[in-house]
Amino acid sequence: SSGINAEWPLRPGKTLKELKVVKNSKMMCVGTTMSDLVAVTTKPSSSEIVANTSSVTKKEPLSKQKIHQKVLDKGKPEDAMPGIIGVKQPLPSHPLNGMVNKTGGKVRLTFKLEEDSLWIGTKARTEKISMSSIRNVVSEKIEANPEYYILGIQLGPTELSIYWIYWIPAQYVDAVKDTILGKWQTFF
Repeated sequence: SSGINAEWPLRPGKTLKELKVVKNSKMMCVGTTMSDLVAVTTKPSSSEIVANTSSVTKKEPLSKQKIHQKVLDKGKPEDAMPGIIGVKQPLPSHPLNGMVNKTGGKVRLTFKLEEDSLWIGTKARTEKISMSSIRNVVSEKIEANPEYYILGIQLGPTELSIYWIYWIPAQYVDAVKDTILGKWQTFF
């Protein structure tokens, strides 16, 4: 059935059959002790709130971080595509080029929509990646050149697997993300 079963929450001793759970049902099971639940639902004191907000530090922009600054200090590539601030454009029919990776090597992005794949091309090789295997895409404008972005394509389970691309024209950033992750991305 599509509605919420009146037997919920799950009680000890009940079987899935008794709860009317049928084949292809989707369930989310979360285990929490009553003391943990109470701890989460209690309102923090004003002194706790002040202590927590003062310890929050603003994350340093990507373009100011040493790893990225080293690439950006080399300057915008001569063949970089023009970037346009405040405009969102669909992907062009040709590959996005004129960008560089973290080693300063030239990078070209080709979207093969009929194959649901992204081709990351460098001088040495072309990596063909299924878009469904890409875990996340992060982007941030380059502070000194806001018409361009740094784009990170997460290819594995951790942030260490992010493939960084620099000098993405601003007008294509949203189209790149939507194409890779799907228009209706979920946010976790």
